[in-house]
Amino acid sequence: MSDTGARPFDRRNVPEYVVESQWLAPDGWPLRRADWPQPEACRGALLFVPGRGDFFEKYLETLDHWFRCGWAVTALDWRGQGLSGRLGTDQMTGHVDDFAVWIADLGAFWAEWQLAVSGPHVLVGHSMGGHLALRAVADAGVRPDALVLSAPMLGLITHGLPAALFRWAANVMCALGDPRRPAWKWSEKPGEVPADRSALLTHDPARYGDELYWRKARPGLVMGPGSWGWLRAAFTSLRGLDRKDVLARVTVPVFIIATSADRLVDSAAIDRAARWLPNAQILRFGKEARHEILREADPVRRRALAAIDDFLDRVGPAPK
Repeated sequence: MSDTGARPFDRRNVPEYVVESQWLAPDGWPLRRADWPQPEACRGALLFVPGRGDFFEKYLETLDHWFRCGWAVTALDWRGQGLSGRLGTDQMTGHVDDFAVWIADLGAFWAEWQLAVSGPHVLVGHSMGGHLALRAVADAGVRPDALVLSAPMLGLITHGLPAALFRWAANVMCALGDPRRPAWKWSEKPGEVPADRSALLTHDPARYGDELYWRKARPGLVMGPGSWGWLRAAFTSLRGLDRKDVLARVTVPVFIIATSADRLVDSAAIDRAARWLPNAQILRFGKEARHEILREADPVRRRALAAIDDFLDRVGPAPK
């Protein structure tokens, strides 16, 4: 278990210097956060927000890498997933009525968090977290000095069918029953991941195994399918963000990593956003990379991290 450098890193242990705590949203809802200490020669602060059903433990290796590069690092679990409680009727189904709930949480957290460490302040989001980070900036609720987006959920794979059809189906299913019920099947046994799930996420069996380890070590992290309500909210938010005039409002530097082989999010939508964003760079991978690029096999992950580090060097140069 190693990072991009020579120093070994144990991906199955939270470093003793990382502090896990709770942050209370304005309405009193507790969200879990994890904070790395402020480095002596601090370059600025970096906030990481994960994807749907994700948790920061999956990204320990990368977050620790940025800490060792001189960043004060924080990770936040979204309301309703990870160890930030649940919004549905059970532990397994990921539900939200409206992505605006998460945008409000991120805006309130950011307003407090950015005061703790002097800038520059960087927002990093993976998948759904990338969508929410980009939307939060477009909505002017969050004002980072730079954005890093990993396989951002700017469109969902619809297998050639119009997104409008999926949006209509989600609306119908929400009208016909409880929007909190799961929208797709997870596995034959509740709580067990599907056997072929790794084929969607990473070529690296050891890093995929890390996620399975954390699910057993911390059962409260486990989440399965999204709800019909989540699906309705997702298509609504995607439609609102997939507009040239909206993305034109995001003037901060943006760095995107994406793969054309992604089977979860629409790479064409990512490419479109990269063209529409006024100040964006994109690093594209092909079949060598799956959705979780930062948890890919070393050749891909190292290339992605090197490119992100180069981008961050321009945002917040390391002290000499």
